[in-house]
Amino acid sequence: MQLAIFDLDNTLIGGDSDHAWGEFLVEREHVDSERYRSANDRFYRDYQRGELDIFAYLEFALEPLAQMTRAQLNNLHREFMQEVVSEIWLPRAEELISRHRRQGHHIMIITATNRFVVEPIAQRLGVDSLLATEPEELQGRFTGKVVGEPCYQGGKVVRLHQWLAHNPEFGGNEKWFYSDSINDLPLLQEVDHPVAVDPCPRLRAEAEKRGWPIISLREEE
Repeated sequence: MQLAIFDLDNTLIGGDSDHAWGEFLVEREHVDSERYRSANDRFYRDYQRGELDIFAYLEFALEPLAQMTRAQLNNLHREFMQEVVSEIWLPRAEELISRHRRQGHHIMIITATNRFVVEPIAQRLGVDSLLATEPEELQGRFTGKVVGEPCYQGGKVVRLHQWLAHNPEFGGNEKWFYSDSINDLPLLQEVDHPVAVDPCPRLRAEAEKRGWPIISLREEE
């Protein structure tokens, strides 16, 4: 079976769910608004430049999860899906996933965003597998720490190889990977069919240089 792999943020959805979740927490006054928004924006700019300190960011981003119960977080996330994610939904992304599914491909999302934020989005998209950064959870509560390799830059390659070691039936088959971000260059270089989706300027330049397809999943203006 062939493997169709997708980045999530700014690829399958028209925004960054991690940054948007931080903004949502600010608006709901679950964090110190001024401090949190400033840091959230700073980390996002670092990410866009390909310069994010992933461990510093995760220490920041996972802290609010540790301060609320799972029930509180689940209720907040349902509202987040309704109020925020629905506004950045891309029907063309669903069409692309459906096209791969009709070809019998296994559909995977691989994302740097933590599983708590992205799992309901992946479920709504109906994908087969999700590789995400894993927040530690003990006795039903998040600890604010991360488990294993963050799913970021070269970490996506590491995590995919770990998954393939447990799913060897996919190892020798063709693989697609769709992404918008220069941060995903390591994995784009690994697959048979790299595709730049509404790419950032640096990824667009790389895709043009390497002859990779460039597509858009945004609605036409």
